[in-house]
Amino acid sequence: MKGEATIIKSQFGKADLFTLKNENGITVQIMNYGGTITSIKVPDRDGNFEDVVLGFDTFEEYLKQPFYIGAIIGRYGNRIANGKLTIEGKEYTLAQNNGNNNLHGGEKGFDKQFWEVEKYSSNDGFCMLSLNYRSKDMEEGFPGNLDVTVIYTLTPDNTLGVYYEAATDKTTVCNLTQHTYFNLKGAGNGDILDHALTIHADKYTPLDENQIPTGIEAVENTPFDFTKSTPIGSRINQENPQLKIGNGYDHNFVLKEKADIDEGLRPSPVIAKAIDPSSGRTLEIKTTEPGVQFYSANYLNGIKGKEEKPYAARSGFCLETQHFPDSPNQSGFPSTFLKPGKVFESITSFRFGVE
Repeated sequence: MKGEATIIKSQFGKADLFTLKNENGITVQIMNYGGTITSIKVPDRDGNFEDVVLGFDTFEEYLKQPFYIGAIIGRYGNRIANGKLTIEGKEYTLAQNNGNNNLHGGEKGFDKQFWEVEKYSSNDGFCMLSLNYRSKDMEEGFPGNLDVTVIYTLTPDNTLGVYYEAATDKTTVCNLTQHTYFNLKGAGNGDILDHALTIHADKYTPLDENQIPTGIEAVENTPFDFTKSTPIGSRINQENPQLKIGNGYDHNFVLKEKADIDEGLRPSPVIAKAIDPSSGRTLEIKTTEPGVQFYSANYLNGIKGKEEKPYAARSGFCLETQHFPDSPNQSGFPSTFLKPGKVFESITSFRFGVE
């Protein structure tokens, strides 16, 4: 018997926590600190529910962790080489918080901010949570006041939607994404190397030793070919210079197709699919973005997560839909510049199922 869609607000340390629940019993928890997804509970093929995203039991633990677990990333997701970018002839200097690079917005990106809750509701089987954040002019070195809205939705077909919108009063860069780590076995229940992954991309952006793209190359005949469903761990330890650079997968894939924003992702291609063979849980992703960063959690270091379970390297995976790394410095990549009077819009959906 189906239930009723609900959304409930509670306290989680200094943050507000919102629990979205659909008629099938699937729950998603999101806090306003970082717009962070703290929990997603979905059933396996036998109907047993498990929390399939990495996270922590207390708010304070989220403050301490350096891995961006579950958070909205901005103003610029991924890396910007040497912490430098030029906009309309003016050079801007950003924090170098990843070697020489600027990573995920700098020292205090969107993941470390309290977002304003604009509204939340459940109607006609849909749950919705709308969050706002104003990134002030020159915050973390980026020009322009950037007004950002992120809307999370949970639908009756077990889809978590993430809608991003942003506008600026000065020309700036904008590249927003979501940094949830998934383990379809359940958070802390071993590694994800047996998860079968498909990414509909026949090209990717290889990296130099500083993890900055050097161009675009074909995935064919490389460990980066996920055009057919392939276990994540089947080639991750191959002798390959690109895998050595990232200590595994930490690369941007150039999607063959992306959804049109006007279509609301329907109909649209599934750009990536993960399957856990043991539980039967599946995750399908659609997006309007041109790329997806596949990260196999190579640098998790055994930090204690939910229920004191350690999160070792490769105990989760991220599929961060976004524009390409270092796009402001690479003219051949899709542009991430945003001008006054223009609106940045992006949609990504995560659909959970079983097979």
